[in-house]
Amino acid sequence: MSDFDFDTMSLDELKRLKRNLDKAIANFDDRRKAEARRNLEEKAREYGFSLSELADVKTTKRAAVAPKYRNPGNPEQTWSGRGRQPTWFRDAIEAGTEPNDLMI
Repeated sequence: MSDFDFDTMSLDELKRLKRNLDKAIANFDDRRKAEARRNLEEKAREYGFSLSELADVKTTKRAAVAPKYRNPGNPEQTWSGRGRQPTWFRDAIEAGTEPNDLMI
């Protein structure tokens, strides 16, 4: 392994070294995950299953929620009242509009 003399390196060289090191760490993690996945899939096949069968992954789709608020400036923009407030809603509230005035 190479020894680095960090004191003699320029800022650009240090940043490049850091970027390369970050990439190497991420690639290492990805390789380990892929290896673990291959090993688990192989072991599952030995028992006659797929990995997804053993993991018993159940995906549930959330039902769409009806919109509760409408942008008076653009009626096509609506919001259910769940999650992050849209910019138009936040701007209207900051301008003094009551949330009830925006309800559908």
